[in-house]
Amino acid sequence: MIQKVSRNKIRLRIHRRIRKKVTGTPERPRLCVFRSLKHIYAQIIDDVHGRTLAAASSAAKSSGLAGGGNVASAREVGRLIAERAKEKGIRRVVFDRGGYAYHGRVRALAEGAREGGLEF
Repeated sequence: MIQKVSRNKIRLRIHRRIRKKVTGTPERPRLCVFRSLKHIYAQIIDDVHGRTLAAASSAAKSSGLAGGGNVASAREVGRLIAERAKEKGIRRVVFDRGGYAYHGRVRALAEGAREGGLEF
């Protein structure tokens, strides 16, 4: 009998493999992406100290986005996270796509963050 593995379990396995190589330092923290069906979330994390330095999401009321599950709002979240990072003096980050394919909303968030001034 063949057991079916869920997409999320596959994604988590890929994410663990990525995290073996990608780590955030105080000089160059990690930009982590989480994508749900309705929203997209981004955090800038210093893994050495285990602290979240900045965060942005399409679900937050302060973001002012009507819908969060599309490419346009993902790009806006990318710009917002870049703006919040620059306020904290962060210019360079490492990108952690969270096991998702670099396509669609994840790519739009990355491009929005680059437009906002983050380097990765």
